[in-house]
Amino acid sequence: MKTAHASASGFNASGFARDERLVRSRFWGKLQRVAALIPFAPDLIAAYYCAIDRRTPHHVRIALFGALAYFIMPFDGVPDIVPMLGFADDAAMLAAAIRLVAGHITPTHRARAQLALEKLSRFVSR
Repeated sequence: MKTAHASASGFNASGFARDERLVRSRFWGKLQRVAALIPFAPDLIAAYYCAIDRRTPHHVRIALFGALAYFIMPFDGVPDIVPMLGFADDAAMLAAAIRLVAGHITPTHRARAQLALEKLSRFVSR
């Protein structure tokens, strides 16, 4: 993963801060561009809301911000411009992160994700 938070000496706080800034600044723009192409949009948005929730445990936020940053970066394991495969590695990374922290993604995060997806689909269909 390009945005690793750990090193031989332990947690890398600057990596976490960089990923958080990146996700907060670019998440919605990337999602608007690709929402119709990704079947995992509801889980992706719920993960975003879980990551930005200050009540979420720090280790969970680290995992989610890392996975979300991987989604945002245009050049990763398989570049997003590759038809059909471009989001496969992103989906795998997000699925792994979400599986690890699923108990922390609350019904409130999922409800917020559903509302955001509805707003986004109205915006995209215009």
